Amino acid sequence: MRESGGELTGVFARERQQYIARVVEEHGRVWVTDLAAHFGVSGVTIRKDLLALEAEGRLVRTHGGAISPVTNRPELAFEIRERLQADEKALIGAAVAERVHDRESIVFDASTTALAAARQLKIRGGWTSLTVITNGLRVASELAGFPGIRVLMLGGWLRWEALSLVGPLGDGVFSRINVQTAFVGAAGLALESGLSDATEEEAQIKRAMVQAAREVVAIVDHTKWGKAAFATFCQLESVTGVISDGGAPPEMVDALRARRIDVQLVGAGRPDPANAEVSR
Repeated sequence: MRESGGELTGVFARERQQYIARVVEEHGRVWVTDLAAHFGVSGVTIRKDLLALEAEGRLVRTHGGAISPVTNRPELAFEIRERLQADEKALIGAAVAERVHDRESIVFDASTTALAAARQLKIRGGWTSLTVITNGLRVASELAGFPGIRVLMLGGWLRWEALSLVGPLGDGVFSRINVQTAFVGAAGLALESGLSDATEEEAQIKRAMVQAAREVVAIVDHTKWGKAAFATFCQLESVTGVISDGGAPPEMVDALRARRIDVQLVGAGRPDPANAEVSR
């Protein structure tokens, strides 16, 4: 079976996708241009293949190609993590926006879930004097210039993986301001180790955020539950609430609520083990 232009379709599409998945598994990445040339099809056709394989958790699409969903790096680049569990993060972000009150001072970390929350703040609108403190470049640029929202950036060293500013240079800000709520993402949420992150640099600045805030709300999708990443930045005793999606494990949800932690679940989801190690 062929479509116009001689491109293979039908059963051949699935064979092509299996080949792409094997290349990603063996070599870690593929490029759209290379695959299009190899199969003699258009880039649009290959992108459809990559979209189907990403939905199965067999790869993660990137600009111009795709990579393996599991790597040896402690974290993936921001643009890649932003694509993982995007629907869940949007729902979590909307729940965050509903919790925020005008004239408050809140903290967002540099996580992709915080970016989703920042976007939802803009959708909600109607702000007159909301202050957002963040170490995330993408979060700051998303909110920059939006009416009624002031952005305070923390100083520090730039980490390209997270597009974040880290280090002790940002700690001093919190001694001079009042923060109502810190909304923080995490690479792991576990009963024993609390909230944890993939690197000590990110954990260090998040500890300062947690210590400065009256309330701490973890914003984590279902893939983070039951995971312990490299560095703990907040024990559960200091967590006020958790906003997650419907894929969160019920037994852990009950355990957190038994500790008087407010757990809000949005939407309906199912655990996706293929993405659990790389999304934050």
